[in-house]
Amino acid sequence: MQLSDWSRAAKGCVLGAALMCAAGVVQAKEQVNVSLFSWPGYGFWFIAKEKNLVPELELNISIIEDPYESFALMSAGQLDITSSTVEYGPIAVDKDVPVKLVTYTNPSYGTDKIILAPGIESAKDLIGKKIAVMEGGLTQIFMGIWLEQNGVAIDQVEFVNVIMDEAVGAMLGGSVSAVELWEPFGSQLLANMPGARVVADSSQGDWISTALLGDGMYMSSAFLEERPEAANMAMEAYFKAVDFWKANPEEGNRIIAEGIQFDISDVEMVIGSDGEIYKGGIMVFDLQQAARFMGVAEGDLPLGMTNGQIVEHWDTTNAWWQKFGLADEKHDWTEGVVLGPLKAALEAE
Repeated sequence: MQLSDWSRAAKGCVLGAALMCAAGVVQAKEQVNVSLFSWPGYGFWFIAKEKNLVPELELNISIIEDPYESFALMSAGQLDITSSTVEYGPIAVDKDVPVKLVTYTNPSYGTDKIILAPGIESAKDLIGKKIAVMEGGLTQIFMGIWLEQNGVAIDQVEFVNVIMDEAVGAMLGGSVSAVELWEPFGSQLLANMPGARVVADSSQGDWISTALLGDGMYMSSAFLEERPEAANMAMEAYFKAVDFWKANPEEGNRIIAEGIQFDISDVEMVIGSDGEIYKGGIMVFDLQQAARFMGVAEGDLPLGMTNGQIVEHWDTTNAWWQKFGLADEKHDWTEGVVLGPLKAALEAE
């Protein structure tokens, strides 16, 4: 072989190694499986994915409308993360489900509404009647508290377990007499059911100051224990997506609308159009606000919420799950909450 041949061969080996390295970088991306149900408050994952906000991460996003299906898939090792309403932690601990709450992500600031059918004048008119809620979800607790505040015990009504679009149909069809809906489903019902009326919403008084109604992020115990760096990157990606949306709300809302297959107007009805706190929808927490709610960063929160409020929230939901028979015991919040990824995201910031 001539010297020039050796030179070409050496260059070829270097080039091949470079290509293999490049291929290795792609292959080395952390594959993380995320689920959410189709609602704008969870759509920030699509921004994180489209904008490649953490390049070392590959987000595989699935829309699963039943949160309990997501929790089952997490238990089976087929799903790493889900975004859902924030009340499941005490049930997971009580039933030994290997799922942990890792952060609160947004309080409802008016998007959740209790709506009565035409002809129902008060809570007491609901005695003996059917009420549509998502059993095992915050909608059931919201309805339970409202009923008790208005003199009706939870065993005096019949709860019907439905998801949002089914709940609208149940009200329109007359099979239930009251419902808890979040936007855009509440407005859709009110527009199509003259005489239906809102008797409580999550922007009022204690509903917002206690942040009872809101969303969170869950990770499987296996994911947290076996792939902590991937968990940390996923948390970082989510809150980078929130920051992107706050700075670019029009583009962010478009990405979310495409991801969950909603009209942009319906997305704006939930999270607003300017990246700010949206009364009538939700308040989207940025990283610092989430960290304050979870008690891992100093500072105050708006709308009457307090630093470290996750403890009070956990105790409230745990007590209600005992009342509804979904939890047998009271559990300390530290049994069901893991703060490592949130702390890592703060350090990275």
